[in-house]
Parts: sequence; C-alpha cells; structure tokens
Amino acid sequence: MASWVSRARRAGTAPAGGSDELERLRRENAQLKRDNKELVMERDVLKRCMVLWVK
Repeated sequence: MASWVSRARRAGTAPAGGSDELERLRRENAQLKRDNKELVMERDVLKRCMVLWVK
C-alpha cells in the first residue's frame, strides 16, 4: 500500500485530505482483518463440529 501512496504524493495526485482518508482506510483495514480472523475461527469450529457429528 505504501508504494502507491508514495507515488501519488510524488506525482501530486494524492486526494485532498489524504492523511485523514488514509487513516480511515487503515482503521477500516484493521477492523476487516479482525473480522476475517474471527470468521476463520468460527468456520474452523463448525468444520470440527461437522466432523464429530458425522462420526
């Protein structure tokens, strides 16, 4: 991610208020990563339950 941000800043095409937007995107990305991690754990638990139920 840092590479496209750096290129945009050097080219002068970074959006206005870029630091606020960048910080918002970083927070959103962190939240999505947490959500994804939780969903992966839930999926794994459900898989294990199905294996036990089928036996």
